[in-house]
Amino acid sequence: MKKPRIHREGRGLIVGTVLLLFLINIPVYMLTADKHWIFGITLALTALLLVFVTYFFRNPVRVLEIDDPNFIIAPADGRVVVVEPTEENEYFHEKKLQVSIFMSPFNVHANWYPIEGTVLVSEHQKGRHKGAWLPKSSTENERSLVVIETPSKVQIAVRQIAGAMARRIVTYAKPGHQAHRNTHLGFIKLGSRVDMYLPLDTEMFVTVGESVRGNETIIARLADEQPVVAPKPKKKTQKV
Repeated sequence: MKKPRIHREGRGLIVGTVLLLFLINIPVYMLTADKHWIFGITLALTALLLVFVTYFFRNPVRVLEIDDPNFIIAPADGRVVVVEPTEENEYFHEKKLQVSIFMSPFNVHANWYPIEGTVLVSEHQKGRHKGAWLPKSSTENERSLVVIETPSKVQIAVRQIAGAMARRIVTYAKPGHQAHRNTHLGFIKLGSRVDMYLPLDTEMFVTVGESVRGNETIIARLADEQPVVAPKPKKKTQKV
């Protein structure tokens, strides 16, 4: 049986939760010696908090082996809430195919690279903390933008978005880094969302409402490059 793994982003918080559990329950036990039911309720509630924090920061091992470099893999667990052409005005300044995945507090919150390539841009922007399921969260909430260029020179963008409960976005991707499948791009704490901006001719395999799993579900495929064929030179006709 595999041992459960905890993401590094949650180790300090889990230790702090354990200390808080002791700091709360020891005084309650001492002050309610004749009312054990009060101590029992407090212990149960704090234990549930510890279980939730530990569950939230779980870090499952997922290794995906595929040969097609054009496949786009889901960068996060959650539910697809947007699949539509939209104007991307922060980096591309043109219409792109937007794919958005909403993560509830019960989803795995690690984010993976959706494709292999080179990280061109990694930048963080402060913003509001609206519900991550709202359309305006893509442009108004606190967010982090990562742009990846594939070996075939196609650029796609991944945007990590904080939600009403998420207060910290962690992005490991840095300009110049190599993006590899099966590798974490970052982590978002509590409810949040991940947007992707893909070329308009990308072939989609998922629709709005579907559930996806990060680094496991193939959600799209970039179009094959059309080779440029040089025009053949015209044959010269000889005069007789």
